[in-house]
Amino acid sequence: MTKPQVAVIFGGISNEHEISCLSAASILREINREKYSVQPIGITKAGSWVAFKTELEIIKSNEKLPSIDQDLINQFAVSAPTLNPPLELVNSQVAFPILHGAWGEDGTIQGLLELQQIPYVGSGVLASAIGMNKPLMKLLFRKAGLLVSNWCDFSSANWIADKANVLSDINKLSFPLFVKPARGGSSLGISKVTDSNQLSQAIELALRHDPRFLVEEAVLNAREIECGVLAQVDMPLRVSVPAEIKVHANHDFYDYKAKYLADGAELIVPAPLSKDQVSQIQDLALMAFKSIGCEGLARVDFFLKEDGEIYLNEINTMPGFTSISMYPRTFAASGVNYQELIDALLTEAMNRSSGLR
Repeated sequence: MTKPQVAVIFGGISNEHEISCLSAASILREINREKYSVQPIGITKAGSWVAFKTELEIIKSNEKLPSIDQDLINQFAVSAPTLNPPLELVNSQVAFPILHGAWGEDGTIQGLLELQQIPYVGSGVLASAIGMNKPLMKLLFRKAGLLVSNWCDFSSANWIADKANVLSDINKLSFPLFVKPARGGSSLGISKVTDSNQLSQAIELALRHDPRFLVEEAVLNAREIECGVLAQVDMPLRVSVPAEIKVHANHDFYDYKAKYLADGAELIVPAPLSKDQVSQIQDLALMAFKSIGCEGLARVDFFLKEDGEIYLNEINTMPGFTSISMYPRTFAASGVNYQELIDALLTEAMNRSSGLR
């Protein structure tokens, strides 16, 4: 039988381009090539599409955060970059869009794949868009009965037109606060502020990444807990064991540098939790997954307070997928290794109905 062709789509024009390349490198290395024909397809930072040779090596020995640069194109591309999706994508039987951030994880690539009637890994258009839009996500979580921290959100137009009123509304929240791009990831553009004097600078930073921003109350004296959700064919949704992130003292929170550029945190898999806590967190992860209509996979992030209260931080519909990323690690600890995880996701995608569902 002919092996199904998997289009692994990576890169993209978001500020998470390099993280997507890291995730794709791990998938290309570990995918079962006896079962699947693999077609790497990159999107450059300028938005051009590039089909690459099967034996693409994204990560070079001297490069920690790789990208789709001209050297990679010269060495591995099968054709010149184009503004249109290549035939290699159209001819694929399933896609793994390992794109992080805007113009990829936010429903845009999902819409393109729906129009082309190409099955794909992960959530559909609506759930992907909600998962990227933090204010809307929090609103729907709260409506579903999930505990989230208080917040307010604004546009750049609000900020430009009436900074005093925006600051007045923000100051009704309890400090410390986190100021974030409303539709960002990998902790880019996020600031922790302890008083109102720091707000303007933090807002300006967030607006460099997104014309909308979110300000939310910090959950104090809490542990950061994450777990994964996996959809499999003809099986109930599976939730991984929870894991814990312990940020080192030289980082104020789990920011971009702590995640990717320094030894900034300890990842504990599984997290040291009681059976009741594990069960409660897993139940809440399922509630979060279902509340916005996720499909395929998601990583759900929580804050566990000393008094036992569990706050839902956010859901990530296309989490980091390197071999040491939290999502694959939690499932490895749950008995599903990296290659099995890729296979489960591709199998689920190919068995899912397309269009309205």
